[in-house]
Amino acid sequence: MKITLAQLNSIVGDIWGNVKKMEKAIKIASKNKSDLIIFSEMFITGYPPRDLLEKDKFIQETQKALTSIKKISKHFPKIGILFGTVSLTNKKKGNGLYNSAFLIYQGRIVGQQHKTLLPTYDVFDEARHFDSSPEIKPIPFKKEKLGVSICEDMWSVPGLYLKKQYKVNPIKSLAEKGATLLINLSASPFSVGKDKIRYQIIQAHVAKYHLPFIHVNSIGGNDELIFDGNSLALDQQGNLIERLPGFREQVKTFSLKINNKSKIFIPADKITSVYQALILGTKDYVEKCGFKKIVLGLSGGIDSAITCCLAVKALGKENVLGITMPSMYSSKGSVDYSQKLAKNLGIRIKKIPINQIYDSYLSVLKGHLKSQTVETTQENIQARIRGNILMAISNKFGHLVLSTGNKSELAVGYCTLYGDMSGGLSVISDVPKTMVYKLAEYINQKKEIIPQESIKAKPSAELKPDQYDQDTLPPYEILDPILEFYIDKNYSAEKIIAQGFNSQVVKWVIQMVNRNEYKRKQAAPGLRITSKAFGMGRRIPVAAKYQI
Repeated sequence: MKITLAQLNSIVGDIWGNVKKMEKAIKIASKNKSDLIIFSEMFITGYPPRDLLEKDKFIQETQKALTSIKKISKHFPKIGILFGTVSLTNKKKGNGLYNSAFLIYQGRIVGQQHKTLLPTYDVFDEARHFDSSPEIKPIPFKKEKLGVSICEDMWSVPGLYLKKQYKVNPIKSLAEKGATLLINLSASPFSVGKDKIRYQIIQAHVAKYHLPFIHVNSIGGNDELIFDGNSLALDQQGNLIERLPGFREQVKTFSLKINNKSKIFIPADKITSVYQALILGTKDYVEKCGFKKIVLGLSGGIDSAITCCLAVKALGKENVLGITMPSMYSSKGSVDYSQKLAKNLGIRIKKIPINQIYDSYLSVLKGHLKSQTVETTQENIQARIRGNILMAISNKFGHLVLSTGNKSELAVGYCTLYGDMSGGLSVISDVPKTMVYKLAEYINQKKEIIPQESIKAKPSAELKPDQYDQDTLPPYEILDPILEFYIDKNYSAEKIIAQGFNSQVVKWVIQMVNRNEYKRKQAAPGLRITSKAFGMGRRIPVAAKYQI
């Protein structure tokens, strides 16, 4: 059997645009004399559609799209079309919807399988909208019996990733009911190392059931989530016979047969994959939201430099505008390094000093503030002036503002609400500061793009004389591991201290993380690249009291 993997970037809500993209892929598969083309989970609606699923008209359009795909199928009578979409349960109980896979052949629906396991952890909330499949069975097609599953249905492998204990194992059921080929349609979001885990899970299924396994994953950025693709196929001996690239679209046909030449699975390099993910996430967020250009503040520091480099790669240098906004406390390097970066990247840069505006603020507030010395209030005024300038440029020219703060700062609240947190997208808000430095090394590996002075300079907000991050924060080499233990792994203070960290430092970090939840609730959406990002996957109350 010749099979085509369609790893494509669908847009949430763009039902008819996604159908057109599907039709183009079907034409390619037909020219290659493919027997079956496979698309990803919820390809027609885009994933995740979230509460669009509560809109009647949206559901009606998905049903019209199903009819349209039947008509398309009639023009390609030799190829089966397997894809994900939403379907109606026709039941009075439950949510009334399934997350479904349909197989259409010669203008007819010849098989369908609904998703059985509905994840509700981390970024997922599928039980909010969908009902679990009442039945699991293979779909006969040509000379095969297709064991079709959808994303989470394949993840119940103890010891590898199991986030939740399920009573049902869909892959086991399909194998026991006579499936000859296992196929998984996925919308599995990227996090560092996820490609290796998926491969291990699929390997485990093949080793247990001795059946070939095909996995087609989504590609593209949808809000905070980034889908990396990395679709693959294993034969019944567990050999990797096909693997599509990460972070880009591809439609590829291969022959599912014994004695396929085996490929070697090489997990994606950590920093390379983060770099590619952030570029894709930035590009898709900006363009899918209808913007063409972005603006960001350039401080001369490494965070804004990294964000700027990613934006240029994602959107092109002609679509990126940098603004440097020095104050009386800014070092000469904050402007010089920004201008050097702009020259290296070939972007436009504007210099807008904030001294006069800041003095005006202090003059107006003179009778209302107890002190005119530079304290937190005055520091935040400077940050908010810069945020207002960026938003003014955005309003006037229609540029999307990118905020440039990293995860370490956001975690402990070392950022200003309505100041440097202003923006439409926070590109590196899930990137710890120690990883920021590694990204800078990666970007500069062939030639210097980010000035070495920006990389080597001691991190500083430059909001008062001789101010440095490490005057307030623990060294990032200590802070970042503590944050990972507390946020990503949910360790208690006692358990973190047992790893060898100073107890006072650990308790201070945890206290700051907890105290600043209110800031993160008002932050711009951030691109997710770790297993526990701030945003839609972390559901912590703000008005709460709890012990650390």
